[in-house]
Amino acid sequence: MKENKKSPWAWIPTLYFAEGLPYVAVMTISVIMYKRMGISNTDIALYTSWLYLPWVIKPFWSPFVDLLKTKRWWIVIMQLFIGAGLAGIAFTIPLPFFFQATLAFFWLLAFSSATHDIAADGFYMLALDTNQQAMYVGIRSTFYRVATIMGQGILIILAGFLESTSGVEPVNIHIDASPKYMQTTLHIPQASETQKTDGELRFILDKDKIEISTAGINKDSLSTFIDSVNTLNQENGFILLEHSSSKNTTANKDSDSWWTTYVSQPLGLWIKNTFGEHRQESTASNLAGNIGIASVRLSKEPEEGKEMILNTTLNNGDKSISLIHGERLTFNKNNWNKPAYIIFQADPKLTEASTASYKGLSGNIPFAWSITFFVIAGLFVFFSFYHRFMLPHPASDKANEHISAQSIFKEFTSTFVSFFKKPQAAAAIFFMLTFRFSEAQLLKLINPFLLDSKDIGGLGLTTGEVGLVYGTIGIIGLTMGGIIGGIVASKGGLKRWLWPMTLSMLLTCFTFVYLSFSQTDNLLLINICIFIEQFGYGFGFTAYMLYLMYYADGEQKTAHYAICTGFMALGMMIPGMFAGWLQELLGYNHFFVWVMVCSIIPIIAASLLKIDANYGKKTKE
Repeated sequence: MKENKKSPWAWIPTLYFAEGLPYVAVMTISVIMYKRMGISNTDIALYTSWLYLPWVIKPFWSPFVDLLKTKRWWIVIMQLFIGAGLAGIAFTIPLPFFFQATLAFFWLLAFSSATHDIAADGFYMLALDTNQQAMYVGIRSTFYRVATIMGQGILIILAGFLESTSGVEPVNIHIDASPKYMQTTLHIPQASETQKTDGELRFILDKDKIEISTAGINKDSLSTFIDSVNTLNQENGFILLEHSSSKNTTANKDSDSWWTTYVSQPLGLWIKNTFGEHRQESTASNLAGNIGIASVRLSKEPEEGKEMILNTTLNNGDKSISLIHGERLTFNKNNWNKPAYIIFQADPKLTEASTASYKGLSGNIPFAWSITFFVIAGLFVFFSFYHRFMLPHPASDKANEHISAQSIFKEFTSTFVSFFKKPQAAAAIFFMLTFRFSEAQLLKLINPFLLDSKDIGGLGLTTGEVGLVYGTIGIIGLTMGGIIGGIVASKGGLKRWLWPMTLSMLLTCFTFVYLSFSQTDNLLLINICIFIEQFGYGFGFTAYMLYLMYYADGEQKTAHYAICTGFMALGMMIPGMFAGWLQELLGYNHFFVWVMVCSIIPIIAASLLKIDANYGKKTKE
């Protein structure tokens, strides 16, 4: 029984870190890796989007996790499977058919990770009493986010470091954007031939620093110029020509579907005319953000049969200065002495002086990403052995005895039947589907609202400012809200805190109504509003997660909780699908008012629930 005395701090942080990391690897790291390996955007979007499927359909095999073996066993074994999948990706990256092979291993990784999620969430409810579940719900969410940050940050940095150390000297491109620079005529520069090469293979830039004016530039002229640069890079073999489907797109526009003709267009027109924001037509100029262009070539011919691939990404500085063309350039014996071109653009909303530094890496990309995935694989082997000894042995975590094919089918069916036969099933499902109805719509439009110009209702922030406001201050507010929510819920119980948390999650959306009507330039005030909204969301979401655990509680809690998370995903997906369409019809002002009106539905859903007053509350010993 000593095993059960282990502190939750010994395993909850590592368990939920291990739950979040493979999800990030499948959904985010895979996209970046394929981009670095030269896969087209079309193929990346098509094939990686399907990788989300296992998390969508995981409720359908969750009963097997309940029936076969223990949750503890599933966690340890799935972590080994995840490690094997990551190692398989690492082994196959250098192969000629790496795309097909790594996708196969990503599928294995996705199914293993989804199964691990089922077991981990079920084990959490078995190993902790209801008070501890409430106490640590914020902690588990925090370490899940830590895994997200590590996957999108530290592991990408590791891959970049390996790229920079396994190739020729990195190319450092410094960019200054300022109002003091005069707008120059668009022209294509020539690569520098004055720098001595001394026989060493390296990349040569035409200038040490690129200067960009913050004054706008004509959109049509810019588009024509970028097309000419793109054509030149393609003709010289620096970038590959992706297959275009423009002909098919044009053909499709000529024949709208029945749904578009008779439903969406008439409905959209009625919504726009009746409820839409009637903003005066803007006289905004036909100007885009100004650009700077650099040319680069090799100092000498590469070895026979060898290609040099230059991948350029932001190193540090303002994200408002972006790379819009030439992020991946391929040099070989046929084009090494010709100039390749990279185009940078300043955000059109940028009015003050700013700088950015980009770094071009030409290392052994397959090697760099192989090592990165080996590191993650090793981490999961460690997690498996660590949890083998550190996870407690709750008495309720036991395998179902006397398993047969007939009993499996019977239990599988009874799992779903019993879920819908639970007390208050209709009210619970309605709550699961609608609690995030307003927030799901809001989340889709926060970044576009912050970025869009003021003449169309946005705040007109630059990309760099959005990174600070939402990517930093917002994350801090979200995390603090989740942790504090868990602490107070463990003291007062779910029933006591249901309404404060529900209202905090919904009413803090009002900050965007205020921002959309005021369109303030005060960055401090914008940060405060985002912090309040995200804190309210994190605090309120605690009640939602606790209710899922409350409803799933029982003999088949693991499978039932997985079904609950399926309804949660559906409740986020459906509102998010029409949110953008609705915003375009209503405008930002009226859209955020609509979001506040939608808050009535979650309030109605919460009012229908009946919750045990002692659930989540600390009991007197």
